Amino acid sequence: LFLLASELHILDAVAEDMRLVYNVCSENRELNVVFKNPVIKKKKKVNIVNELFADKIDKTSLAFLFFVVRKNRSVNLKGISDAFVNMYRKSKNIILTEVLSASELDPQSIQIIRQMVGDLTQKQVELVSSVDNNMIGGFKMEFDNNLYDATIDAKLAKLRREFGANKYESKL
Repeated sequence: LFLLASELHILDAVAEDMRLVYNVCSENRELNVVFKNPVIKKKKKVNIVNELFADKIDKTSLAFLFFVVRKNRSVNLKGISDAFVNMYRKSKNIILTEVLSASELDPQSIQIIRQMVGDLTQKQVELVSSVDNNMIGGFKMEFDNNLYDATIDAKLAKLRREFGANKYESKL
């Protein structure tokens, strides 16, 4: 699919289609149950895929989804679409950066993070931001298998370890 989309110059559109497929498969438990069920016929699964995606994605992407379903690999649609998006990012020199924060990030903070990660990696940054209400403060940032933990919880844990080592006790 990746090579075909590249040759047809529709790589960006197909990447968006695969993002949609990934999101639908991630959010819809019933769909995954149907795809895993060997009793449900391929024709029914093809019809389900057609109903879900026919008017939302490119015909090349839809034909690929039909092919995957007919080859009894519909259970792998989420993984296939994720792998495609990862290949797309790699080909376009894009790095996925995930930020988890205690509160919603303002646009200026998002721009600073994009700039810093972009300067560090020399890549274009795709930023995914989410909020964790259980976090006291700060943020966690993950990119390119690197994790930067600037949460208050992490700083408190570091202080506990340092004081637990009792470095400040006299050794006389």
